[in-house]
Amino acid sequence: MTRPPIFQQGFAAVAAVFLVVGLAALGAFMLSFSNAQQLTSAQDVQGSRAYWAARAGLGWGLASLTANSAACPVPPAPFVVEGYTLVVTCTRSTYSDAGSNNVVIYRLVSRASLGSGVAAVERSVSASVEF
Repeated sequence: MTRPPIFQQGFAAVAAVFLVVGLAALGAFMLSFSNAQQLTSAQDVQGSRAYWAARAGLGWGLASLTANSAACPVPPAPFVVEGYTLVVTCTRSTYSDAGSNNVVIYRLVSRASLGSGVAAVERSVSASVEF
């Protein structure tokens, strides 16, 4: 007695569907991971540029203070460097030492910022100068 051959049809189609779904999920994960890496890299570059813009504002403040050590420098109203908004603040403190000499210390803080919300970038640098 001979058995009739058994044909199993449809197994390859099910395996192919699972394979395609798995590869699509892997592709979507790689796309979102790549996008996050790109955004992180762009914010890192913006942060570095903000730092150097803040340094430029601090350099301006120190140069202005050196030119006129009698008063804190006043920055121009819209103080913008390469698209970064700068806020330079100066505080003046006077102290007397043991020899009854007055020591004047200026503290300059420069803050550069760009954007708002989640994509905002801000860096701050400071320096103290004694006259």
